[in-house]
Amino acid sequence: MDFTSTSTIRSERASSYLQQLCKHFGHRLDVEFDAKHGRIAFDFGRCELAAEDDALTMSASAGDGESLRRVEDVVGSHLERFAFREALEIAWVKNPA
Repeated sequence: MDFTSTSTIRSERASSYLQQLCKHFGHRLDVEFDAKHGRIAFDFGRCELAAEDDALTMSASAGDGESLRRVEDVVGSHLERFAFREALEIAWVKNPA
């Protein structure tokens, strides 16, 4: 996967959000997770998640730019819905190739 990006969200509920995202997508996709790490495999890319005490880091990867944007959009929009009580700033930063 040549295209990657990362977003780090500050939240005391990082582990809860990681697990909620993985459980949600796990109904249809290949997902692995525990309280601190997760991986969601989409047909068009994947997202790796890492939770610390006060932050959730999401790393998206895909084979092309359009698919990367799709991973970012799908994961980001679901996180925003799950975290509606918090004003999360989800900003994806493209990683150099």
